[in-house]
Amino acid sequence: MVSKKLTIVNAQGFHMRPASVFSSAMGKYACDVTIKFNGSDYNAKSLLNIIAACIKCGSEIEVVCDGADENEALEEAAKMIESGLGE
Repeated sequence: MVSKKLTIVNAQGFHMRPASVFSSAMGKYACDVTIKFNGSDYNAKSLLNIIAACIKCGSEIEVVCDGADENEALEEAAKMIESGLGE
């Protein structure tokens, strides 16, 4: 299991489009990908779970990857979030 704390930098937070891009990207990995935010765990492969988390700009989250390709998944997740999820 690997994890990394990240800050959401895109102005609109994790709204529909970036959440969709992120969940689709994480879906290609075999490992479990979880977002920890405000004391709750959210499945990062689920668009609805990410939207339900209501993650705004400036929020600190922790991305946790657990499984066969966890390092690759965490690396891509961190790059996506740090780059503003394409916005």
